[in-house]
Amino acid sequence: MRSLPQRTCMGCNQKKDKKELIRIVKNKNNEIFIDKKGKLEGRGAYICDNIECLDKVIKTKRLEKVLDTKISQEIYESLRGVILDK
Repeated sequence: MRSLPQRTCMGCNQKKDKKELIRIVKNKNNEIFIDKKGKLEGRGAYICDNIECLDKVIKTKRLEKVLDTKISQEIYESLRGVILDK
């Protein structure tokens, strides 16, 4: 049996199965997307399906540091919507 890939949440720094986390990706054109399937090309960052983790990431600007680009408020609101929909 294969082990599931593990990734670390940017908010709580806990390792979890990749499928449990939400992936945010920056492509070659510096565009930011929420990658629901985890298959898009580019630099990825992961966050728990948890509002507290999102709030911490926004407060510390960790996503901007990890992806090395300015993150618009629209992306954060989209993330909030994805988290609340589940």
